[in-house]
Amino acid sequence: MEQLHNGFMLEIIPGAFPLSTDSMVLAHFTRLPPRARVLDLGSGCGTLGVLLCAGDKNCRVTGIELDEAAHAQALENARANGIEDRLTSICADLRLLPREFTGQFDCCVSNPPYFSGGPASSRTPLARREDCCAPEQLFEAASRALKFGGDFFLVHKPERLAQLITSGAQAGLEAKRLCLVRHRSDGPVSLICLQFRKGAKPGIIWEELALRSGSGAITESYRQIYHIQED
Repeated sequence: MEQLHNGFMLEIIPGAFPLSTDSMVLAHFTRLPPRARVLDLGSGCGTLGVLLCAGDKNCRVTGIELDEAAHAQALENARANGIEDRLTSICADLRLLPREFTGQFDCCVSNPPYFSGGPASSRTPLARREDCCAPEQLFEAASRALKFGGDFFLVHKPERLAQLITSGAQAGLEAKRLCLVRHRSDGPVSLICLQFRKGAKPGIIWEELALRSGSGAITESYRQIYHIQED
C-alpha cells in the first residue's frame, strides 16, 4: 500500500504499472481547470486518478483500462479513499472509445506504454508495451474525448518527442507546453511531459526541472512533486 499526500493511499496489484516517477511528475505537471472532468487513458489501477483527486477536491476522473484486474483495483482504490463519486473506471479498449464520451472531457491524461510491441518486446510487461496502444491511437482517442479547447497531458521518453508532436497535430491537438525532466541536474533528459490543446494555434512553452542536484541532493521540484515539507 502506497501512502500519498492528503491522507490518500494507493494499492497496485502485481503485474500492473507501479507508482513511478513518471506518474508523480505527470500529476504535478497537469493543470486542471475548476471542476474539471478528466479522462485517464490507459488508467491501470487508477494511479493518476487518485493523485489528481488528492490534489484537487473538485475534479472528477474517469479511467479507461483494458486489463480487468487493474480496472477492478482502480474501483477498489476509489472505494478505499472514499471518492467513488469522483473516481471511476470502465474496462474497455481506448481505441474503441464509448460514443457517449465524445467531446465530454475538459482534460485527458495518460502515462502510456513506452516500448514498441512485437516479438522483441515479449518479455516486457504488457502495461509498458504499445501492442494495444500506439501513439497515433492514443491521440485519436484523446482528441475524440476532449471538448474544443481541452487539454491532453502525457509523459513519455524524450526520444519520442518528434513522433508525439506529429501524432498530436494529425489528431488536431497542438503541443503547447513541454517540460524536460532530468533525474540529476547534470544528467541527460530522462522524461518529457507534454500538454496538447484541441484546436489551438501553434506556440509552445519550454520548461525544465531536475529531481536531484549534481551532488544528489533532492531539489525543490522534487519536494513539490512528492509533497515533502521542509524540515
